[in-house]
Amino acid sequence: MKKLFLLLLTAMPSVLFAQENFVIKGKVESIDAPAKIFLTYRQGATTVTDSSAVKKGEFSFTGTVTDITRAMLLVDYKGTGMQSINRQAADGLTVYLVNGTTEIKSKDSLSKAKVTGTKVNEDNQRFAVYTKSITNANNALDAEYEAMPKEKRDKAFNDYIDKKSDSISVKGRALDSLYINENPNSYMSLQALRGMGGPYPVYAQLSPEFAKLSPELRASKAGVAYQKYLDIIKSVSVGAMAPDFAQPDTNGTMLSLSSFKGKYVLLDFWASWCGPCRAENPNVVKAFNIYKGKNFTILSVSLDRPGKRDNWINAINKDGLAWNHVSDLKFWDNDAAKLYGIQAIPQNLLIDPSGKIIAKDLFGDALEQKLGEIFGTM
Repeated sequence: MKKLFLLLLTAMPSVLFAQENFVIKGKVESIDAPAKIFLTYRQGATTVTDSSAVKKGEFSFTGTVTDITRAMLLVDYKGTGMQSINRQAADGLTVYLVNGTTEIKSKDSLSKAKVTGTKVNEDNQRFAVYTKSITNANNALDAEYEAMPKEKRDKAFNDYIDKKSDSISVKGRALDSLYINENPNSYMSLQALRGMGGPYPVYAQLSPEFAKLSPELRASKAGVAYQKYLDIIKSVSVGAMAPDFAQPDTNGTMLSLSSFKGKYVLLDFWASWCGPCRAENPNVVKAFNIYKGKNFTILSVSLDRPGKRDNWINAINKDGLAWNHVSDLKFWDNDAAKLYGIQAIPQNLLIDPSGKIIAKDLFGDALEQKLGEIFGTM
């Protein structure tokens, strides 16, 4: 079901304009020592974590980042360390590290703070209000899903959740589009565009929205980077020829996508650490076992981390993935993943014998159904 799929855009660096010298000054009146405030964000492949002591509610951070960067502030009320914070129930606030002084003020909690002083952060707060109905609807749906005991999450329930999720997504995309229309020069319009794309972006939907942005925003470093991303997803749209690549297989031998030309190939992106991928694997195994005698095979590309080859191999064996596997063990820097614009996993593409992409993101029963259309129901 869709709720299981892992969106990892937030785990990736936010690459935007130019070098930024940021200052954060905050005051949450209800917080005092020994509490600490943690600031965490990504710079390239590195996660940066900083902390500030709290004195009579006041805290501060200063630093330099290469570009405007999305970050998270979290309260450690007991002052025992980052590891003690329950991320699911944490008192936290999203901020952007940007040139200038960002001021944060609240009487009772960080999550309810007002943020002023820098336009990007002020726009971010306005955007949060603008899309609050969608946020609330998604939170309510998550709560409804979690409230259902696991043993009762049958196909009918999952289909019900998916239908509601799709409805919310449609409303969310409409709201994002409206925000872009009304704010073509706001950095948050780029964030709205990313939200519209979601984990499985469609070029034909996003390109017209990108064209609505102001010339200045499209010409910015962020805009240029997003245009390059659009070019990538256009190159791997349904109907395009699948770009070739080669990576080491489980024995260290280079294996190329083009070596499977003449067959139907499911190009599958996953990782051993990705829970939703592992949950989807039984569906892929089932389809493979039904159609492996036909002109069909699978090439899986793992986004496992450097030095985690054993984890990759063990997951293949444990999940019974009896087909070809490759990985350069570069995590999100996997060269094939970047070539295909992969920003969420699991993700897959079905390629015909000529090398043309004929379908994408076939999850659940969809892969088996699509193969049934091609080869006939088995």
